[in-house]
Amino acid sequence: MTTSKQTVTASLELISDELSRTAATVAGGGRLEELAGLIEGAERIFVVGAGRSGLALKMTAMRLMHLGKTTYVVGETTTPAIGPGDVLLAASGSGTTGSILRAAQKAKEVGARVASVTIAPQSALGELSDAVAVVPAAEKLDRSSASSAQYAGSLFEQTVVLLGDALFHTLWHRSDQSGEDLWPRHTNLE
Repeated sequence: MTTSKQTVTASLELISDELSRTAATVAGGGRLEELAGLIEGAERIFVVGAGRSGLALKMTAMRLMHLGKTTYVVGETTTPAIGPGDVLLAASGSGTTGSILRAAQKAKEVGARVASVTIAPQSALGELSDAVAVVPAAEKLDRSSASSAQYAGSLFEQTVVLLGDALFHTLWHRSDQSGEDLWPRHTNLE
């Protein structure tokens, strides 16, 4: 732990700068349209991630549902079986998380497509994926600060949120639906 007095404002600027650089690099990779196309053409979308990456993908699942897409979170009790015509959207920084790999393997076995967000495109998850968004961020065990000054996998997880919102925004505008069209799909059980 450092003893310097970091301000919240300085931390916010650092995080914003890192996210801007990372988003520009991910966008420059050219695979995002392929990933968007898989999701756009899917009969149903299943999202899977562990820890904070999983939480980030739950946000994406919610927005895709607002768009009218049939969307499920893997591991929830009401999630049905995945099958042909479906897409599994997975997030794993390392691309080696066991539960995520098992879900991707099962998805492929039954004829579903796999889209992933990872730091490691040559990982087992990357190899199983039909489309991969590569995020140039530190893996959670990388404490070198070479890729990010933030703790553990924070930059990766934040980028997963941004990518999810960018995917939603793109698909929303392609759908020709208005904000008013989406609003009735928001929960009314709050």
